[in-house]
Amino acid sequence: MIYSFRNSGFRDPETGVYNQTYFMEVFNREWHRHIRDHQSLALLYLCPHIHETVKQPHLLEFFMKQVQEAILRTTDLVARLNNNSFALGLFNIDEPGTKIVLQRIEDKIKQFNLEYAKQHTSHVDYELAGCICTPERDLNIEIIFKDVERLSHELGRERNRNVELRHLQ
Repeated sequence: MIYSFRNSGFRDPETGVYNQTYFMEVFNREWHRHIRDHQSLALLYLCPHIHETVKQPHLLEFFMKQVQEAILRTTDLVARLNNNSFALGLFNIDEPGTKIVLQRIEDKIKQFNLEYAKQHTSHVDYELAGCICTPERDLNIEIIFKDVERLSHELGRERNRNVELRHLQ
């Protein structure tokens, strides 16, 4: 990816997705808009198991391009939270819509892994955890982040499942 000073304030230079600061600002704004409009939203955490090496310097960037293609709606956001995880904000979406997006992401990752396996002997494992809710005034925004993080850690400890969506508890 060619570095652009135009995007330097809100883009992750390695992957091209939004950075955590920009994501949090937009998610907070959307949270309050969804309170006002009584709409639901979803927060997803994607944790790909990619360890960049000299032989695969752009693997994470290519992987995240596939995920971004699965989102389709321009109102939704993808951001890098840290070296190991990404956040996806899906706004004005219900549970069936969120499940469709999850399936599209899974399909794109499977396609990516098939193409990657043709050139290498491995694939990219991942966890994809999400919570959907309708924000309310007495509901703290931090709760959805804590729930998704907890669910992501649960999935990371289990071997037989890597995707789950829950309603905010």
